Amino acid sequence: MLNHVMVGSQDIERAKRFYDAVLGVLGAPEGVRNTGPGGHQRVFWRHEGNTFGITEPINGESPSVANGATIGFKCTSPEQLIQFHDVAVAHGGTSIEDAPGPRGESHGGVHLAYVRDPDGHKLCALYRPGRKA
Repeated sequence: MLNHVMVGSQDIERAKRFYDAVLGVLGAPEGVRNTGPGGHQRVFWRHEGNTFGITEPINGESPSVANGATIGFKCTSPEQLIQFHDVAVAHGGTSIEDAPGPRGESHGGVHLAYVRDPDGHKLCALYRPGRKA
């Protein structure tokens, strides 16, 4: 259903370093830099049929964080989920909400970890036992 997700960044170099490290945990190759038609810088990561991008806003204004929005990334194990979280924090992200790990039977045994990237975008690492990512 989705083709891609793109978020704005105030600092493309910082965001690229962050996402190269964090998305690398999930097996994504290094992001590919690109200059948009209006001269704005952007970077794309493509992995397993999915595309994630960061961009300088086309209109030249400051990027903003969507209130209530979360970008979720599938993990293949609880260990990968913890690594996603720890690498995010080590590269300038901020751990938010509960500690990474299982959320109990009321959530179907799902494991979650939440962080904010250096620009403030909310990311979720998710692992569902018994399901392939």
